[in-house]
Amino acid sequence: MIHLRPALPFDIDALWTLRTVAVRVGCATHYAPEQIAVWTASPVPDSYAAMLAAGGGIVAMQDEAIAGYAMLDADKQEVDAVFVDPARTGLGIGKRLLAALEQLARQRGVVRLHLSASLNAVPFYAAAGFIALREEAYAHPSGISLASVAMEKVLAAA
Repeated sequence: MIHLRPALPFDIDALWTLRTVAVRVGCATHYAPEQIAVWTASPVPDSYAAMLAAGGGIVAMQDEAIAGYAMLDADKQEVDAVFVDPARTGLGIGKRLLAALEQLARQRGVVRLHLSASLNAVPFYAAAGFIALREEAYAHPSGISLASVAMEKVLAAA
């Protein structure tokens, strides 16, 4: 059984660990090992604590373990992150997290959500109704440039 709950400040280290594993496994088909090594070595951004303090994080729990999480930056009207434990893919966890994040965005008055999708995640977001706007080079905080796709979704009224 999967249940969703708000992400809390004490979750940050566990979320970042899950994200690191998810990037190493999920992105390996679309990015060079050297890129993934730098990407996953980066520290938790300060923005995570701010997003959690603003109530922008959602965690999926399965058997008392974090199975995935999603982060909303409401100020930027942006999906900052959706990550699922690679051992738990295919269970609909990402889809549930993204739907909950969209609902949270609607509650905060967001009518259009944006994101920068890693190449491996484009089909996931497209299946959820996000439209690809353009290919871009995402300037990762670690200093590397990652090929990505800018996407957006107009949110239906609640």
